[in-house]
Order: sequence, then structure tokens, then C-alpha cells
Amino acid sequence: MPHIEIDRARIWYTIDGRDDAPALLLLHSLGTSHALWDEQLPPLIDKYRLIRYDVRGHGKSSAPPGDFTIAQLGRDALAVLDAAGAKTAVACGISLGGLTSIWLGQHSGGRVSKLVIANTAARHGTSEGWSQRMRTVRETGMVKEAEQALQRWFSADFLAEHPEVAARFRQIASSCPLESYVGACAALRDADLRRDLHRITARTLVVAGSKDLSATVADGAYLRDNIPEARLEVLDASHLSNVERPREFSELLADFLIS
Repeated sequence: MPHIEIDRARIWYTIDGRDDAPALLLLHSLGTSHALWDEQLPPLIDKYRLIRYDVRGHGKSSAPPGDFTIAQLGRDALAVLDAAGAKTAVACGISLGGLTSIWLGQHSGGRVSKLVIANTAARHGTSEGWSQRMRTVRETGMVKEAEQALQRWFSADFLAEHPEVAARFRQIASSCPLESYVGACAALRDADLRRDLHRITARTLVVAGSKDLSATVADGAYLRDNIPEARLEVLDASHLSNVERPREFSELLADFLIS
């Protein structure tokens, strides 16, 4: 599969679907990989050109040590679109990927035909909270952080009913290099995109999870109320709503794409 080189990072990406279909760029969350979107491929692959990539330092992508910024992650996304030959695309991101998608809508609106921003916020948590997580991860390591992440990503009922999914995402998270995870936490620590939400001109679907404590329904309502052409849908899920409720998420996405 192809890679691109940008800003001392090597970004891995993959494309599925027809070459002549509309482009759909899928952006994953902190500590996961492009595989986050596996459940969305079957219902979408016949109608869309699905572009997925691993965020710098995650999955098959590399990154130098140090803090990431949301602008840097946005430029990575644009470089992937360029490499894929996609002048425009629907940007669909979850959590950190959703924040990156907001940045794309604010700063590169001409490249974004529509936006889907899921389980995210224009301002995630507090600087103090992210700084504490970064310190804790450095002290305890990624295996411990993976266990903590599962509790944020999925509801207790889902974890109990789907141990195979829990095992899969535990492995993905624990395999994320510590320095890259901490670097991405820095992007979340520093990013505050609330002021420029009015600059987003693309029609936008906001998806929230009723059980999500990391990016709440109130965070989703704030996005809906401050992005000019946005609507909000709430799923009965925690933070990774596209995994916990794959059918419902895919149906929302498919309906929005053709509307």
C-alpha cells in the first residue's frame, strides 16, 4: 500500500471502492487506526471511493517525536487527498479525526464537499486534563492506557457482549507507540476550534453518543448550533459510535451522503 512523506512523517493510506466514485475520506480516533472504519466498508464500498489512512505515528504511519498540532494533522489529511488525486471529498472523522475534519472545514472548505463529525468537540476537555493523561501514559505505558481507553470507547454492556471487539481494539491501542500517542494528545490539549465554527460552509452531520463521556451530547449540540448548516443525530453508544452501533451509524452516513 502507498505512503506519502510529509513534515518528517511517513503516512500510510489505502483506497477501496470504484475509482470513478465520489471520494469519502475517513479519519480515525486517537489510539486507533484506519481499521476503525472496517464496519463501514461493506455498506459504502459500491458507491464511494473510500480513502483511509493512519494518523501520523499510528498504525502503519511513522512520526518523529514531539507534540502534534491540529493544523499539522489537517495538512496530513490534505496531503493524503492530494496523493489519492481527490480534489474534493466528504470528510468523515470521529473523535480526533472529527476535530481534524472541523479544521479542514474551517481552513480548506474548497476541498470538503460535506462534513461528518462524530463523537467530537470543538474543544476537547481541558489543557490540565490532557497534560495529566500525557504524564500518566508516560508513567504507566500503553498497555495500561489501552485498558483505560476501552472504558471510554465503549459502554459496559457492549464490552461484556462483544469480547472479541474489545480484544481487537485493546491490541490496536496497546500497539500505538507511546511517543506518538502523547504527541497526538498534545494536539487535543492545544486545539480550540470554537471561534471559527462559523467559517464552515459545508453541510454537516454531527453524530453524538448518548453514553459518551469524552465528547458529550452537549458538545455535539454546540457544534450543531454554531456550524451554519449542521444537524445533530444521537446514537445509543459511547465514544466509538461507529463500532458500537455500526448499522445505525452507516445508515446515518449513507442517508446524509445522498441527501
